Amino acid sequence: MDYLEIEGGYNLKGEVVISGAKNAALPIIAATILSDKEITLSNLPNVVDIRTLLKLLTMLGGKVKHNNTVVSINNGSITSHKAVYEIVSQMRASILVLGPLLARFGECEVSLPGGCAIGQRPIDLHLKALESMGATIEIKQGYVHAKALDGLKGAKIIFDKITVGGTENILMAAALAKGTTTIINAAREPEIVQLCHMLQSAGVSIKGVGTSELVIEGTNQQPLDFKELSIIPDRIEAGTYLCAGAITNSQITLKNVNAEHIRASIDKLEAMGCSFDIKDDEVTIYPTDKLKPINITTVEYPGFPTDMQAQFMAVACKAKGESLIEERLFENRFMHVSELNRLGADIWLKGNIAAIKGVEKLYGADVMATDLRASSALVLAALVAEGTTRVRRIYHLDRGYDNLEGKLSQLGAKIVRKNS
Repeated sequence: MDYLEIEGGYNLKGEVVISGAKNAALPIIAATILSDKEITLSNLPNVVDIRTLLKLLTMLGGKVKHNNTVVSINNGSITSHKAVYEIVSQMRASILVLGPLLARFGECEVSLPGGCAIGQRPIDLHLKALESMGATIEIKQGYVHAKALDGLKGAKIIFDKITVGGTENILMAAALAKGTTTIINAAREPEIVQLCHMLQSAGVSIKGVGTSELVIEGTNQQPLDFKELSIIPDRIEAGTYLCAGAITNSQITLKNVNAEHIRASIDKLEAMGCSFDIKDDEVTIYPTDKLKPINITTVEYPGFPTDMQAQFMAVACKAKGESLIEERLFENRFMHVSELNRLGADIWLKGNIAAIKGVEKLYGADVMATDLRASSALVLAALVAEGTTRVRRIYHLDRGYDNLEGKLSQLGAKIVRKNS
């Protein structure tokens, strides 16, 4: 099984090109089900989750031509409406095919995604919203059986809590529904904004893009004709490389990045003492000799993202003083704490709050990744740990980071992928 071997203690320097956003690409790939014509997507990240969802489309009968960062998809040939467990169990985002399959074909079967390392993330909000739009939902033998043989109907959807996947699923379902759908308490992430723009480019009327209230006029089951689309830059990958600059006391320039999308990370790193030069699609981080402690609370966009919590915890390990991180979105997202402590960190947990006392030195050790973002936190800590660190179970990392070891190597890190 692959692992990363990292020799710590080296400064980084240079430029890194940020890949397309996995979390934008996945719902956009799912949305291609709403069309019976070919669409080309570019700036795709080369990560496992993308390949998994494309494989699901081919299993449904779609035609996929995938070449590195570009894919052409034609779902005019879909014959199956069943997303099988073997695929959905590999990646929770596969549930995003539920809305578009039901909207276009009037019925579908999608495996329940099951649990997740960082929390349960149930899909009950998705199902309740689809029922409000006229769908009949049954759960049998581990599958969601959904039917709306006369098509989905526009409805007023009020999410009890903000849900990114729920907002995306209902957006796609509403695009082909009959009448007007209003989503209240919608998620506002940049990835959802791009999904809205994609639907708008195909003629779907959507009001309130970027706000918590979306109003969608459906096409009454008329398939959409999408324009070519380039995936937005990955704000979590960008934030991770900014953290690499901060923790190693290095100057790094990010290319192909949207600074507004990573404003929360920039603001927190500025509070820790780092400074920045921000241009149109380029951000340079300048280090500080003395990292200050930080207080962080994870909240929905545009607040501080839960997907950056683990990386900032790694940076806080080298701050002068005690930092506090409160995780409000997922109940089990501190599993990296014990692994960071194996490297010499001083972190204490009480419920959903972590207290991180900065230490003078971290020390290399064998550690194990527990989820995608925890993996990158361990890599960041290893960059400054004395000696050699081996990060195992990096299949988590491969789900969401495009060539992390290659990009870090280009910046001067001593990191290699090995197989045991």
